[in-house]
Amino acid sequence: MGFARTILVTILDEIVRHKREELIRRRHETPRAELERRCATLPPPRDVTRALTPERGGVRLIAEVKKASPSRGVLAERFDPLALAALYADSGAAVLSVLTDEKYFQGSLDVLVAIRDVVPVPLLRKDFTLDEYHVWEARAAGADAVLLIVAILEAGQLRALLQAAAGLGLAALVEAHTASEIDVALAAGAVIVGINNRDLKTFETRIETSLELLPLIPADRLAVSESGFFTAAEVRAVAAAGAHAVLVGEALVRATDVAAKVRELALR
Repeated sequence: MGFARTILVTILDEIVRHKREELIRRRHETPRAELERRCATLPPPRDVTRALTPERGGVRLIAEVKKASPSRGVLAERFDPLALAALYADSGAAVLSVLTDEKYFQGSLDVLVAIRDVVPVPLLRKDFTLDEYHVWEARAAGADAVLLIVAILEAGQLRALLQAAAGLGLAALVEAHTASEIDVALAAGAVIVGINNRDLKTFETRIETSLELLPLIPADRLAVSESGFFTAAEVRAVAAAGAHAVLVGEALVRATDVAAKVRELALR
């Protein structure tokens, strides 16, 4: 177990190192001034906070457009991201999460741009956001929110990225995995706090992680439980514990009837 744990930690470290190297290349290929020019032509971002605020007793679904992951490999050989996104939105998803990491998740910003044109719901850019440049990239591609992972950011970086996102009108899903990370997220001013049920060291998922940590999120914040959902009963459990929304990827991408699975996990 110890050897496997070491390997998985190395994978996460490798992803972050690659993202920093990729950032240098992307800045050279598309200067920030070009991103600012693109952003100036876009309509205002869609309201993610409103989209994730459920009616009393309800829960909102963030449906993920995700072809692959480092831990699971390719989830769907016949993968049509635009058709999948449209089906998600038509079936009741409140927000779509779009993987844009190319090397490890086989996503791209181009996919996010294309999805923006075919769905009316807000879009979250799901990636390893490390720099303000990534926030500008997200806005220029048509995203309405970015993911900020506490585990890979210093507290000062997190605050700066939250401010950068707010300055562009973007929401931020601030993801935590432990009680101490929730404290960091709240201290930084996070409005939408995600609890990732996937352990970053073992990549195992436990719904119990959310059940244990949700009470730590104040009632005036939006709480999102992420990963590991396959049944409505699991969604109801975290909703009863205080989750306003759940983020689901694998169960939807692999479902034989995607529309039915969206309705099930959105508790419709």
